[in-house]
Amino acid sequence: MEINWQVRFHNPVWWLQIFLAVASPVLVYYGLNFKDLTSWKSVFDLFLNALKNPYILGLIFINVFNTINDPTTKGLSDSLRALGYVNPN
Repeated sequence: MEINWQVRFHNPVWWLQIFLAVASPVLVYYGLNFKDLTSWKSVFDLFLNALKNPYILGLIFINVFNTINDPTTKGLSDSLRALGYVNPN
């Protein structure tokens, strides 16, 4: 599995996708919206409870996998073109 992590880490869109891949299943499972999280304590408690729930962890794993995987290539690797990138294209 060859993935150009350096380019992905420098891409703000990829970070947004990872954030949403983690936050969405948690919010949906508990029936919340972002506006319901009005303090850092409530955010911390919510994600602490999510880490204790194997169902939510499974959903997060699947979402992160889908964010990392490039469906336009065979297997789990980036294309040869993408592996040659120095900056996000």
